[in-house]
Amino acid sequence: MSMRGEQQYSTDIAASVQQCFSTIVDFERYPEWFSGIEHAAILTRHSNGLGKDVEFRINMVFKTVRYVLRYEYDKPTALRWHSVDGDIESIEGNYLLEKLTPHSTRATCRQTISLGFWLPGPVRRIAEQSALRQSVLEFKAAAEATMRTAAKRSARTQT
Repeated sequence: MSMRGEQQYSTDIAASVQQCFSTIVDFERYPEWFSGIEHAAILTRHSNGLGKDVEFRINMVFKTVRYVLRYEYDKPTALRWHSVDGDIESIEGNYLLEKLTPHSTRATCRQTISLGFWLPGPVRRIAEQSALRQSVLEFKAAAEATMRTAAKRSARTQT
């Protein structure tokens, strides 16, 4: 029995599109700010240096899950992914980064997951309702923190 969940979540981020893009493609730093990810490693890269195949291990409380996503990009406004290996039956998704002002961005994440293994009803409902939202909000916090750090660095060099 598998879980099929199609989710979408949007939020406004106090960071530029470029800063948001730089944060979301810095896969190896995900364990620092993404609460469920224990491990992230770029296995292969595109010719422009961006991660192509990225391996993740997520702690799902009852089980650690490993999967590899393949990424494509429309730099700096979009990235798309789909699973190519691992414990999850299938994952497909994308991020769209829309410029609102020079220093604010609307980020929309869409994702479809088929776990390929059974989850009890209450756990499945929690996962369906909160996992994507939480990941987008954690991305928002990371992008805004990076933007604040860059602004402080810039202010120091101007004084």
